[in-house]
Amino acid sequence: MHCGLCQSQYVLPPVGGADERSYFLCANCLLIGAAPEHLPDRRAEKDRYLTHQNGIQHEGYVKFLHQAIDPALAFIREGMSGLDYGCGPAPTLSALLRGKGHSCEDYDPFFAGHTLKKSFDFIFSTEVFEHFFFPGREIAKIRSLLEANGLLIIMTERWKDLEHFSQWHYTRDPTHVAFYHSGTFDFICGSYGFSKFFDDNGRVVILKKDNK
Repeated sequence: MHCGLCQSQYVLPPVGGADERSYFLCANCLLIGAAPEHLPDRRAEKDRYLTHQNGIQHEGYVKFLHQAIDPALAFIREGMSGLDYGCGPAPTLSALLRGKGHSCEDYDPFFAGHTLKKSFDFIFSTEVFEHFFFPGREIAKIRSLLEANGLLIIMTERWKDLEHFSQWHYTRDPTHVAFYHSGTFDFICGSYGFSKFFDDNGRVVILKKDNK
């Protein structure tokens, strides 16, 4: 088996989470990935997303998204174009940004799938990275959609240590299959051509596309 982010071969024993699935830790990039036999099929994945109570009418969800929106607004200027990558069945983040005068389109492979033919000044991906079966492919795709010096705003809860991981509620969602450490984002910057602009050391990180 190979890591879905850096393609290194797993050499460590399986890691246990708070559910019954098996996971593997990559010693190279510190990504923890669910074993292939535990990846959900497309129907099960979509059905799970439809149970989420997300939408602009849910005050708690709006407050949750502002954890990513508020720090990003310091870097988003008038006239920039944006994308919500993985908007889900009830696009909310884009509506909140438009309410603040910023352009933002929606994309989701299940609910707003279309061919992305343009590039963007900023891309949000909130509570999406943990769903990537092959994070390396997705990150490369997202980077290709960013303009030079474009911003990637990521929100995904990070694992801290293996003891924490073994009891972590985040592993109880069967569609969560990729788990990132703070060191994983250092690897992403070094290997995928980004610089870190902001990091709350918990859930939100903002990366800038390097001009390379």
